[in-house]
Amino acid sequence: MSGRDLHDVSGRDVDVLVVGAGQAGLSAGYFLGRSGFAPETGYVLLDGGAGPGGAWRDRWPTLRMAAVHGVHDLPGRPLGEVDPDRPAAEVVAGYFAAYEREFGLPVHRPVRVTGVHDRPDGRLAVQTDAGEWRTRALVNATGTWRHPFWPHYPGQESFAGRQLHTADYRGPAEFAGRRVVVVGGGTSALQLLDEVATVAAETRWVTRRPPVIAEGRYTPEWGRAAVARVDATVRAGLPPTSVVAATGLVWTDQLRRMRERGLLDRLPMFTRIVPEGVVWADGTRFAADVILWCTGFRAVLDHLAPLRLRGPGGGIVMDGTRVVADERVHLIGYGPSASTIGANRAGRTAVREIRQLLDRHRAPAETPR
Repeated sequence: MSGRDLHDVSGRDVDVLVVGAGQAGLSAGYFLGRSGFAPETGYVLLDGGAGPGGAWRDRWPTLRMAAVHGVHDLPGRPLGEVDPDRPAAEVVAGYFAAYEREFGLPVHRPVRVTGVHDRPDGRLAVQTDAGEWRTRALVNATGTWRHPFWPHYPGQESFAGRQLHTADYRGPAEFAGRRVVVVGGGTSALQLLDEVATVAAETRWVTRRPPVIAEGRYTPEWGRAAVARVDATVRAGLPPTSVVAATGLVWTDQLRRMRERGLLDRLPMFTRIVPEGVVWADGTRFAADVILWCTGFRAVLDHLAPLRLRGPGGGIVMDGTRVVADERVHLIGYGPSASTIGANRAGRTAVREIRQLLDRHRAPAETPR
């Protein structure tokens, strides 16, 4: 397993500290190495996972590569051809592990970052469950998977059945013979609905808004437009929607098959939850055993709260990857860089700006690492 012995390294000083070793963190690590930062003294990556793979390690076992929109190649090492029937968690974790080894990335795991504080000497103190690190610049690449969003509906606490989130889903078998409500209009909701419906007694698909499923395929222009919309949101200081959500849905063979099976007969959101199921505004009821909330995720940023980076709008104002309120902090995988291809580009951008920042503030007597 990739990682380092924590006992003799925690509490050290480092020029750049990267939090997270998923797609975005590995990209940043690659460009830090290419920019002349030395492993361990110039930069380290702290990752909370038990092994390589980032959030992909936790994807449900039945998610196959054929159903994945795409894992963009990490810089310097392509993923290559993969068996579409292999589990995505297995493929991506293996790819990330090989990447860490090939480029000698100094990943320390499992390390959980609990807080980041300003220091009088201008550096950042990064508190972890394995000790404190001090750094001149921070690249935050913690993603969203560990912060699932659970909306609240009246009566939710009274439900006698089971409620779970996409993050808890491990496959369709546990839904056999159950009556299931799937909530959400994104790709994950549709993938899980398709799986669950093969074994469930009944399903209902509900969303807040009527979903728009476009004809055609994803194009670079489509993707750039979605990124631009998210970028405008974060520049305004508002919490971003995900790039995936902004991109929207397109008709695929899977969705066409689901339409033929009647699975895409979408219902509006219910207005309340009762012990035996859900109720709509017109009084219609559905007796449910399970509510599966496919309602997305929020950025994992609580550890940055001591730096007071959020603005009045609730979001963090960004200029590219750099936090406007603190030039030492860069966020990758937040807002417009949340896609896999966006994370690669953001890693390059963040490292270039951090190099310029450190060179600008380095004391004349210091020798660059």
